[in-house]
Amino acid sequence: MSGTDNQQLEARRKYVRAFNATMVKIWREQIALLGVIDTGALYRSTVGISMTADGKFIDITLEQAFNTYGLFVDYGTGRNTPRGNPGDIGKANGRHRKRWFSRKYFASVMNIQEFYADSLGQEFCRAISNALNPDIMRRAVTL
Repeated sequence: MSGTDNQQLEARRKYVRAFNATMVKIWREQIALLGVIDTGALYRSTVGISMTADGKFIDITLEQAFNTYGLFVDYGTGRNTPRGNPGDIGKANGRHRKRWFSRKYFASVMNIQEFYADSLGQEFCRAISNALNPDIMRRAVTL
């Protein structure tokens, strides 16, 4: 591996490791900012569970978790909203949508996708350039 390849690998490794921690931090900030804290259970439940990656950080799996009712808070639904509700439940819905999860998560997933496209694209371009360079090809061929 060349120095540039090692730098790309290290950049991907740092980005991926910081992603889970950053997501949890963003979620907790949004929960506090939007006043979603009642008992604090949702705030405490946001965790980055695991990260697995192949040796070059090309194929990664990230896991984050939080209490399921956090999704209902994000959508503004709950016990007072019956299934199949056409929108009129006979009284004003006291729940308001507090989008602590969906906006930031989608934006962050798009950011990591863009970072990976750029990083892997640069590595691919270098590989093709090296393959077409006759001096490098001569050194790579062994008899």
